[in-house]
Amino acid sequence: MTRRANRKSANGGSKLFVLDTNVLMHDPTSLFRFEEHDIYVPMMTLEELDSNKKGMSEVARNARQASRTMDEIVSSSEDGIRDGIDLDGPSHGQASGKLFLQADAINFQLPEALPTVKGDNQILAVVMHLAETHPDRPVILVSKDINMRIKARALGIEAQDYFNDKVLEDSDLLYSGARELPADFWDTHAKGMESWKEEGHTRYRLSGPLAADLLLNEFLWQDGDSPLQVWVREKQAKSVLIETLTDYSHSKNSVWGITARNREQNFALNLLLDPEIDFVTLLGQAGTGKTLLTLAAALTQVLDTKRFSEIIMTRVTVPVGEDIGFLPGTEEEKMAPWMGALEDNLDVLNGTTGEGGEWGRAATRDLIRSRIKIKSLNFMRGRTFINKFLIIDEAQNLTPKQMKTLITRAGPGTKVVCLGNIAQIDTPYLTEGSSGLTFVVDRFKGWAHSGHITLQRGERSRLADHAAEVL
Repeated sequence: MTRRANRKSANGGSKLFVLDTNVLMHDPTSLFRFEEHDIYVPMMTLEELDSNKKGMSEVARNARQASRTMDEIVSSSEDGIRDGIDLDGPSHGQASGKLFLQADAINFQLPEALPTVKGDNQILAVVMHLAETHPDRPVILVSKDINMRIKARALGIEAQDYFNDKVLEDSDLLYSGARELPADFWDTHAKGMESWKEEGHTRYRLSGPLAADLLLNEFLWQDGDSPLQVWVREKQAKSVLIETLTDYSHSKNSVWGITARNREQNFALNLLLDPEIDFVTLLGQAGTGKTLLTLAAALTQVLDTKRFSEIIMTRVTVPVGEDIGFLPGTEEEKMAPWMGALEDNLDVLNGTTGEGGEWGRAATRDLIRSRIKIKSLNFMRGRTFINKFLIIDEAQNLTPKQMKTLITRAGPGTKVVCLGNIAQIDTPYLTEGSSGLTFVVDRFKGWAHSGHITLQRGERSRLADHAAEVL
């Protein structure tokens, strides 16, 4: 359903939306998301929900939830199903339309090229029948399946994607976590400015036209004769408190032997090492250093400063939520093939620990491995992590609901870091706009204990950087 679907049709009547099965399996609450418009659920949609309800995957859970929601709606109604069931009560005022369930067999003649044994084509037949019997109102098919929408349009049926869970229409609008200050920033914000030093950082309290737009923990920078890198630490109605950063690009501030190679990496390390930040999201293309920086910060805080007891690393194994197998082996051994990125980065970090020869490096490697636990996402429900550094890799493949499940595992003293590249989504029906990673970046921006940065520059090698540009 697009944003336009929320408006009434030109003749003032409400629309009739026919739901494909994948919409209900994607978002079980979609029944309440169509505001004043009516919803029609074909019998084939119910059959497909029934055939997908078994199992422990996210899709099966959603199918069961959608069936339960429909059962509650139907059982709450005293009127007949044929007349439509009012959604106002079950949705607690979210929706004012009606829910219609297919009560009769529909024998609509489809073109010969479309075999009626296919569930998709039976749903299309229902939509065409409804369009014929309701010529006075728009009948629209809502489906997450691109081919289904193409077939519908070829048959002259209006079809739309379900966009209600989409955070952004355009991923370019996603909060980047940093902004360049205009050249005249200090001139326009100098009036009444206070500045002082505290704990080795310079702080500025200032007000001005830009102050209202700035978000907590947003990074600000200026290049030029006197380059500046600061971040917003406090925000009031018309004033902000900004503070200079720790410079992790200097070798004296190296983190487990790693120094920041560019501005965004410096911003990321400030987030990863700040004890007041509980939740960090790092976005970036391949080779921007997301995993390396996160592991370096995690090892420093687990082994040196003892802020956390251990590192827990999990990675979205696509297909997401499927079982990791019945073959012999522990959870960690089964996750090992997905953890190549972890091993590669540990090799780099282990080489930065200085002298000690082969024996020293082997001992360090064993010490590091003893503090890193690899967990599968499938067994995260119901767990609580206390004083842990939790790293979620490939987070762009999570749905918003899965992301909520993971982040709510955090107990006292736990820091959660989500890494990902929203240009590389492998999960079916997820897009850049509806990914769980996009969802949390947008929802958490401006919270005092979270921070986000989009890493721009690749630092892997000149070959990798050139390949990213030209291929």
